[in-house]
Amino acid sequence: MRVFSASILRTALLTIGLWAGAPTMSAAHEGHDHGNEAQASPTTTAPRGSSRTEALELVAIARNGRLAVFLDRVGTNEPVLDATIQAETPEGAATGTPMPDGSYGFDAHWSLHPGEHEVLFTVTASGASDVFPVTLTVPEPPPEPPAAGASAWAAGLAAAHDFQRHLKDADPLPLAIGGIGFLLGSVVTLLMRGRRCLPATALVVLVVALAFAPRAFAREGTGHGDGAAGPQVHQMAVTAPVGQDLARRQPDGSIFVPKPTQRVLSVRTVVTASDILRRTVELPGRIVPDPSASGVVQSSVGGRLSPPESGIFPRLGTRVRKGEVIAYVTPPVQAVDASDMRQRQGELDQQIAITERRAERYRKLAPGGSVSQVQLEDAQAELKGLLDRRAALDNIRQQPEALKAPVDGVIAEASAVAGQMASPGVQVFQIVDPSRLWVEALSFDAVAGGQDATARMADGRMLRLAYMGAGLADRSQAVPMHFAVEGAPPELRTGQFVTVLAETDAQQKGLALPRTSVVRGGNGQSIVYEHTAPERFEPREVRVEPLDASRVLVVSGVAPGKRIVTQGAELLNQVR
Repeated sequence: MRVFSASILRTALLTIGLWAGAPTMSAAHEGHDHGNEAQASPTTTAPRGSSRTEALELVAIARNGRLAVFLDRVGTNEPVLDATIQAETPEGAATGTPMPDGSYGFDAHWSLHPGEHEVLFTVTASGASDVFPVTLTVPEPPPEPPAAGASAWAAGLAAAHDFQRHLKDADPLPLAIGGIGFLLGSVVTLLMRGRRCLPATALVVLVVALAFAPRAFAREGTGHGDGAAGPQVHQMAVTAPVGQDLARRQPDGSIFVPKPTQRVLSVRTVVTASDILRRTVELPGRIVPDPSASGVVQSSVGGRLSPPESGIFPRLGTRVRKGEVIAYVTPPVQAVDASDMRQRQGELDQQIAITERRAERYRKLAPGGSVSQVQLEDAQAELKGLLDRRAALDNIRQQPEALKAPVDGVIAEASAVAGQMASPGVQVFQIVDPSRLWVEALSFDAVAGGQDATARMADGRMLRLAYMGAGLADRSQAVPMHFAVEGAPPELRTGQFVTVLAETDAQQKGLALPRTSVVRGGNGQSIVYEHTAPERFEPREVRVEPLDASRVLVVSGVAPGKRIVTQGAELLNQVR
């Protein structure tokens, strides 16, 4: 009997220990919802306040006993870095110190105390002063979690409270069924063993019921069915530390972007204004050289190419001057031509020898009067002509053709190789002046003649174009149009494809925005972001049409006078 009583006592103590730890395990198990994973609470932000005038916008953020003040221009969201800011705080007057991130810092030990704090800022910028009243609300600090080494008495009270809450909120049907079954089993055991074990058995029944009740309720809150998770989910959720500022998308679709993050992303805005603008059309185009500032080098006769006196053909990108020799072409002599040339040379040599002897004889007889001076001069002239013809015949196989640069510029194309045979009329070099380039576009619609245009390159850069003229003959059912590139960048190359945006005669009312303002939403819709508050941006669906290489025409979706993001919209669109 004593052994049985000791066993009952040990079982009771073990059960009580399990019962005491059951609420903790129950809470931990409740925090894991198999059907719907519990999410962490929203990221909290540091206490902040804002104020604005027609020109400036001020945001004050309190963190760790310091106050950071951000001052921006309302229209463009550009930071003001050369201002003087003075503040009337609960601790007295203070002057802001410029910080490396573009903000102005203040010592604010008063911000460590919960409550509402009124601060009056006086800002002096560009010779003008403005007053910005700001109210900062510091919330009560969250309660600290119980220490890991809590006393057994506190743990017991918490367990009892949890058990009482389970009894109040849980469905009694499963407990009743389990309890009735367990009691029936206990009664049968009592009847079999007799009445001597009745007190001990009753004690065991009571303790076991208390031990298994919390676990039953814990299983009920695990979320395997359709039931919602218990309140312990919110107690176990991770809470972000106060003062952590993160850009995040709100449930209504707007985006909260703290001022420090705006400085990092370089977010800029513009105030929209309605205007009457011309419609534009997009034309395919490519870069071509200016006919007056470019040229090709060709050989007039077929021959073998050879480098100039320097021994090196000019490489691609080499700048050359007009009239500079850049290659030679030596024409070949065929076998038949060589035989004729040798025969002709022999005839000329014979005539030269005869004429030399006659001229020498006339020179000796001329002083005595036997030969007139006229005969002597005619013989000498004939000899000179024969010598010139002989020299010219010798130079035919030795004198190459010099290929010279027709204009000033750089070598854009080169196909010269030493020893290569060049055919007549075939291009050997192309010389282009990179500062004078044109764009040739093909227009399939009626475009206003004489209107300047813009071009957009593949990397998004813009080129300003000046209208030069249009053709009268169609080319593949299109009219070619020529534009001169104004201020061509040095990396521009002939043959590059561009998109030309030329104005038409049609006009339409709308808003002009930079192309960087329009981004693609998740559903494929074109959207822009409106700056509705100092740290709040809201997406707006818009319908746009091309205006020029750097702007688009917003037909609908945005009203005039709104602040629209022009720089950093793509980064804002990625905030989740």
